[in-house]
Amino acid sequence: MENEKTTQTKIDYHLLFILFLIAVVSAIAIESARETLPAKLQHINFAQKQLMWYAIGAVVVAVTMLFDYDRLFKIAWYLYGFGMILLLGLELNVPGTVTIKGATSWYSLPGGNFQPSELMKIFMIIVISRIIVNHREKYHDPTLQDDLKLLGKIALSLLPPLFLLARQPDMGMSMVFMAIAGSLILVSGIRLRIIAAIAGLAVLGATAFIVAFLYFPDVLKIKQYQLNRFYGWLNPYEYASEQGFQLVKSLLAIGSGELYGKGYKNLDVYLPESHTDFIFSIIGEQFGFIGASIVVSLFFLLIYRMIQIALECHDPFGSYLCAGVIGMITFQVFQNVGMTIGLLPITGLPLPFVSYGGSSLATYMLAIGLVLNVRSRTQKFMFSAEQ
Repeated sequence: MENEKTTQTKIDYHLLFILFLIAVVSAIAIESARETLPAKLQHINFAQKQLMWYAIGAVVVAVTMLFDYDRLFKIAWYLYGFGMILLLGLELNVPGTVTIKGATSWYSLPGGNFQPSELMKIFMIIVISRIIVNHREKYHDPTLQDDLKLLGKIALSLLPPLFLLARQPDMGMSMVFMAIAGSLILVSGIRLRIIAAIAGLAVLGATAFIVAFLYFPDVLKIKQYQLNRFYGWLNPYEYASEQGFQLVKSLLAIGSGELYGKGYKNLDVYLPESHTDFIFSIIGEQFGFIGASIVVSLFFLLIYRMIQIALECHDPFGSYLCAGVIGMITFQVFQNVGMTIGLLPITGLPLPFVSYGGSSLATYMLAIGLVLNVRSRTQKFMFSAEQ
């Protein structure tokens, strides 16, 4: 018997085509939201700038594809340290930091503001993936104690950036970091009873937080703008003129779109941050339930394809990288869409690939670049037998 093995590497055009369709949706939605912006911003062509950022993102993807993702395994902790230095600079308020709406989360650069926590998300995916791979190589038949050790290692890597994010403060980004860690824990091989215990503690903690928020708000020491977001979420119509203004307008915009929508650029509802955080509401008003469903379906296809790539990869590190990216994007889509329809509190997280944003879009494209890198270096084995 003679076996023949061939290796096939290629770019995943299915993933790129889905991303192209989302980019088209983004440009159309941002351009339509232009007329709802304040007069001082209407002269800015945000759709054109978004396409420019997509072009920059395409370069980022191309550069990411030039090297083997295995190299990231070797420099993971250096990347982590670099990201921590950037976050620490915000905490120390070094020259160039920018504070917006009470949060010191940006650096001012010649091309615009840069949010280092966006880049740190990718570094966290790389570091946690390396931690899991190293742990699994050391413990081939892990015991319960070994699983707890892995959980402790992940927690120790997660706590420093979470602490600095809480100091900015940036609750939305902190939730994304926890979602990344959670998605990687789910696929790390840790026993289900441990994961179930963590989920139970999370539910208990959320319940305790809500009780403390409602009855003992002073104990939490939450910033006033964060309190306003919760008040506006829990009872938006009672605080429709202040805390609940954005949510009420978002619900009105989506609801008024009904099944088919009002048509392109037929916008009657004024919605602050329409081209960024509430771009989904703009889509719902213009294109109705059908248009909004198409956008959600595109994200489903994007995530589904990335899951396929993760499952096809024979290298654990590559699979974990994909899992972290999947967890990051899935959570942000769920959170953004959820907050526009009142299911979740408003956190300021943009809709990935659709909302206008420079550093955030570049980060998403870098994440897609990692997934494409894993896909292009995944070997497919084809065996033929001759008697």
